[in-house]
Amino acid sequence: MIVVVNTRFLLKESLEGYGYFIKEIFSRLTKQYPQHQFYFLFDRPYDAKFIFSDNVTPIVLPPPARHPLLWRYWYDVKVPLLLKKLKADVFVSPDGFASLTTKVPQCVVVHDLGFLHFPDAYKKSHLKFYKKYTPRFLKKAKAVATVSQFSKNDIVQHYNIEPQKIDVVYSASKDIFKPIEWSFQQGVKQKYTEGKEYFLYIGAIQPRKNLINLLKGFSIFKKWQKSTMKLVLAGRLAWKNDAFLELLKTYKHRKDVVLTGYMAETELAALTGSAYALVYPSFFEGFGVPVLEAMNCNIPVITSINTAMQEIGEEAALYFDPNQPKDIADKLMLIYKDETLRARLIEKGNAVAQKYSWQQTADLLWQSIAKAVRD
Repeated sequence: MIVVVNTRFLLKESLEGYGYFIKEIFSRLTKQYPQHQFYFLFDRPYDAKFIFSDNVTPIVLPPPARHPLLWRYWYDVKVPLLLKKLKADVFVSPDGFASLTTKVPQCVVVHDLGFLHFPDAYKKSHLKFYKKYTPRFLKKAKAVATVSQFSKNDIVQHYNIEPQKIDVVYSASKDIFKPIEWSFQQGVKQKYTEGKEYFLYIGAIQPRKNLINLLKGFSIFKKWQKSTMKLVLAGRLAWKNDAFLELLKTYKHRKDVVLTGYMAETELAALTGSAYALVYPSFFEGFGVPVLEAMNCNIPVITSINTAMQEIGEEAALYFDPNQPKDIADKLMLIYKDETLRARLIEKGNAVAQKYSWQQTADLLWQSIAKAVRD
């Protein structure tokens, strides 16, 4: 079988959500199925480390598709021509986009519908594209995969897609996220927080992640508890973050907030494993990988209610209303003062994390790919 994979998000030195998903899954599937030929489609020069096995052929298909007009051109003109030339059996697109002009069966991974729920967090040109084309992509695909039951229900509800067309493949934590020895933790704390304990947020700095309310909640916590606790925000500055940066300039506890910028996987795993707790205040997520990563590191989790994180975290996390800074502060205070609760959350979190693995995700996605070809 000839499997063509959209690997636009395998970007050297700047892997994020989609990129990690592609890397973890196809580094496994390409080795697991040596009898099949995989073609990886890049829209710019690629790093050789992403060519995971001998049955992978990389193809650079310009131009770099970085905005809606080029998305249309890349998916509806360049990709179909190549699929025909390669005599592809299936096209796998893990970024939620499909080609509307090819006859080749497609398996599309739609991680979430955040653009419908929090449109202000998106660039106007991107939002218009998502709203117009997502229903067409879902209709065109032979199989749709998503990362949680929460996201599947959301897709079915908003686009009236038959449930049997959508496969839940979940996501997982990377293997390097694991418990860290106490002595190593001290070195990490010394590097980032002058040796102080810290709450940790992981993710891009952008509106949907709700970091303004996190700062407000942390401020209330500092008012209630005169501690040396720090807040570390680990992630790149993404988009629409002017309000956040302006608030930070005049933020009373600015010296207790650490912005790391984009971090490599190994450094991020060390930072996670040394945290006092993960605080993940996002308004909306299709899965919430940092939640599992923290649980794998034996780090307790505080996160938002009524989104996919509650499905994934089960009873192993503390939940707050992301719209209420005081509720965030309440949960920060609770986990700070109650060591018994913290220990119980760590134990439960470790058990929850064992339910998920990238191998399971890879196997489930392969079933979805096979369904696309079969149907």
